[in-house]
Amino acid sequence: MSLDLFQLDGRVALITGGAQGLGMEMAKALAGAGASVAVTSRDRSKAEEAAVVLRESSGQRAVGIAARGP
Repeated sequence: MSLDLFQLDGRVALITGGAQGLGMEMAKALAGAGASVAVTSRDRSKAEEAAVVLRESSGQRAVGIAARGP
């Protein structure tokens, strides 16, 4: 099986709850496959910190966004 099927160059991934745990691991995997990543968390500082880690580890574009319910 070709790994070309898993290349996400030019795509954008939105990961909810992506600042820690499984969400962060998914964000790392998607960035590693070439996607730009938007990570959301209820805590803005955690989301921004996660985006920094993703940018530094993958070289991909990443942004952290605070997202809260009503």
